[in-house]
Amino acid sequence: MKIHITSVFVDDQARAERFYVDKLGFVKKHDIPLGEDRWLTLVSPEAPEGTELLLEPGKHPAVPPYKTALVADGIPVAQFLVDDVHAEYKRLRDLGVTFTQEPAEMGTVTTAVLDDTCGNLIQIIQMN
Repeated sequence: MKIHITSVFVDDQARAERFYVDKLGFVKKHDIPLGEDRWLTLVSPEAPEGTELLLEPGKHPAVPPYKTALVADGIPVAQFLVDDVHAEYKRLRDLGVTFTQEPAEMGTVTTAVLDDTCGNLIQIIQMN
């Protein structure tokens, strides 16, 4: 058994797609219209057949309080592995990405936390 798809609830799929593709560098895998929403998945260009990230519409009534509580407590909803957190932090800051936590060494990892503009905090992590 392995993880095939994981999801992030987003406020706006089009805005999320622009952020995750244009800023974070993911590539679109599936884009299937489903009424006013889409089955929209992204993958890492380094692993095009790897785990897909579903940009899930956040319309369910439980989603807004869930997302609000996580953001209020500073809890990232997802974690993405990078080779160099400091370099990625600089690259993303130069692209206008807002961070809620600058790079910090935590034992065997270095992390930073960013705002995905769609109601979520995302952590980037480097294994030291």
